[in-house]
Amino acid sequence: MRWDISTETRFKSVIAKLPVFHRRIAEEAVVRKAEANAARRNAARVEEADVVSAFFSEVPLAFYSMMIRVLEQSGFDYRKHGLPLSDNAARQAGK
Repeated sequence: MRWDISTETRFKSVIAKLPVFHRRIAEEAVVRKAEANAARRNAARVEEADVVSAFFSEVPLAFYSMMIRVLEQSGFDYRKHGLPLSDNAARQAGK
């Protein structure tokens, strides 16, 4: 599936800032979920909302603070997409 160029660039920036041993797993999980999110919207390409939602649903709760910091450093505005969820909602989403 095609990606919005700006979104893809920022996504790659996030992945590059993760600890080396987490990069491949995070990249695979988030790409798969982001593309599924876009497909569910019947979209032609993956956009910011798809990626942000994928990070928040696929990254374990224990890594949320690091993820939020890296998303912010890479220019993702997760708040405009209604994230993060409350801790309880986040735990439920992670199940």
